[in-house]
Amino acid sequence: MARPPIDLFDQSSYERSGPPHEHFAWLRAHEPVAWHAMPGAAGFWAVTRYADVFAVSLDQKTFSSARGGAILRAWKDDEYEPQKGMLINLDPPEHTRYRRLVSLLFSAKVIRKLEDHVRAVTTEILDRVAADGECDFVSAIAAELPLQVIVELLGIPLEDRHKVLDWSNKMIGFDDPEYQTDPLVAGTAAAELFLYANSLAEARQRAPRDDIISLLLHSEVDGHRLTITEFNSFFLLLAVAGNETTRNLISGGMLALMQHPAQRDRLLANPGLLPTAIEEMLRWVTPVNQFQRTATRDVELAGVPIKEGDRVVLFYASANRDEAVFPDPQRFDVGRTPNEHLAFGIGPHFCLGANLARLEIRVMFEELLRRLPDMRLAGPVERLRSNFINGIKRMPVRFTPERRRAQA
Repeated sequence: MARPPIDLFDQSSYERSGPPHEHFAWLRAHEPVAWHAMPGAAGFWAVTRYADVFAVSLDQKTFSSARGGAILRAWKDDEYEPQKGMLINLDPPEHTRYRRLVSLLFSAKVIRKLEDHVRAVTTEILDRVAADGECDFVSAIAAELPLQVIVELLGIPLEDRHKVLDWSNKMIGFDDPEYQTDPLVAGTAAAELFLYANSLAEARQRAPRDDIISLLLHSEVDGHRLTITEFNSFFLLLAVAGNETTRNLISGGMLALMQHPAQRDRLLANPGLLPTAIEEMLRWVTPVNQFQRTATRDVELAGVPIKEGDRVVLFYASANRDEAVFPDPQRFDVGRTPNEHLAFGIGPHFCLGANLARLEIRVMFEELLRRLPDMRLAGPVERLRSNFINGIKRMPVRFTPERRRAQA
C-alpha cells in the first residue's frame, strides 16, 4: 500500500480537526516507528503503537527527558535553559528526588479530602450560567474549576487566577496566532510568571502558609533547598499543567458526549457508568498528544535502528486508539472496560496530578449531567493550533435554563 501524505507536525491540521487519527492508524499498521521531518531542526522518530510508547516510557536510561527536553520544538539554547529544572525535563534520580517534594500532596488520600471543596467550587461555577441557557463552555465552565483549584493549592490569590490563565495560554499556545502575536510572547509570559512567583515566594519566606509555595520553599531534597530557578520551574509546571490539561479534558469530554448522544443517554440512564465514562473520555480526548525523548545510545525499537541523539516522539493520542489494545478503538464507549489508556503517561513521568484531575472531572460531570443534561452545541468548535496539546479554545453551547426547568 502506498504511503499517504502524513504530517504529524503540522499544527494547522490539529486546529481543523484534532489529532490525525487516520494517519496514526496507517502508521500503526505499516510504520509504527516512522522517521518524520521537522521544520527548522533534525527530524524525529514517531512512535505510534501502544506497546512501543509503553516500552520507551519505562526506559529512561535509553530514552532521556533531560537531554533534549520533553516538548517537541526546535529549541535555541537560551530558550531551553530556563526549562531544564522542570520535572518533565528531568531523568531519574534527579526526577525522583524532586518529584518526592510534592508527590504526597497529590496522593489519593490527600486528594479525597478536597472533594467537598471541589464540589462547592463546581456548584458556584454552574450557578453562574445555569439560568442563562447558553454560554461558552470552555471559558465559563471547563477552565474555571481546575484553575481555581490549582491556584488555591499553590497559594495564589483567587483574584489573580486569570493572570495565570493568560500566561498559561500564551506558553502552551506557542504555535497559535491568537496567543502568539510575536515570537517573544511565550518567553515574556514565562518571565512574567517567574516574577510573579518570586513575589509570592518573598511573602512566604516572611510568613509561611499551608500551601505548595511554602512547602517548596522550606523543604529539602537530600539536604538541598530549591534555588529560586528551581522553585520557578516547579511553580510554572504546577500552575500551567494544573489547569491546562484538565480544562481540555472537560471540554473534550463534553464534546464527545454531545457528539455521541446515545452514549450520553446511556450514561444519564445509568449514572453508575460515570467512572468508566471518565476513563473513556481520557482515552478518547488524550489532552497531551505527545512528548519527546532523546536516545542516549544506539538502540533498536520495533526493529528500527535509532541512533544516539535522535528524537523519539511518543504519540499518546495514537497509542490510545491502538487496535491491539482497545477493541473497536474509534468507538466512544462510556462502558468500556478494561481501559488501560496512557492519557496520564506511564512510568516515572506518570502525571503527578492524575488523582486531582480525576476528582475534578468526576465532580464536574456529576453536576453537569444532573443539572444541565441536554447541553448541545450552539456553534463551531474552535481548536487550539497545536500538535502538543489537544485543546479547545471556544465551544458555544445551549441547554434548558435550570430555572425554567425547575418551574415546569
